[in-house]
Amino acid sequence: MSIPTILVIEDNFSDVAILRLALDGLRYEYTLEVLGDGEAALKYVADLRAGRSEPVPCVILLDLHLPKYNGMEVLDAIRQDPALLHVHVVVCTSIARPDERNDIRERGALLREKPSDLKGFSDLAEEIIELCRQSPMGKAEASVA
Repeated sequence: MSIPTILVIEDNFSDVAILRLALDGLRYEYTLEVLGDGEAALKYVADLRAGRSEPVPCVILLDLHLPKYNGMEVLDAIRQDPALLHVHVVVCTSIARPDERNDIRERGALLREKPSDLKGFSDLAEEIIELCRQSPMGKAEASVA
């Protein structure tokens, strides 16, 4: 059995570090892949489509405001890839226009406010683990550490 992968596409590495602490506190075995900008995320999707990438994640946590390519462009690429259609995508942002909110929902992604404190990161980590457990990529492979 392999360990479920959670993909985080986020340019703020402090947020990633806090999220990792919150996830670790849940005692769920996982692998965390981190991409720091939209360009790396689009390359990841292209590599996955070509069969050159790591395992398909059970959850993708996507920052809406990324350098190089924004989160909506990355979300579109994710939703166009047959291998990623079933993957839960959680879009996090502090600021989203009403049209962005609608576009995110229409693409089948969840929209969450970016956490600003430890409690918020803990809540987000719990939601990510629950989504991973519901995922085909996380159900059979998930285990408690």
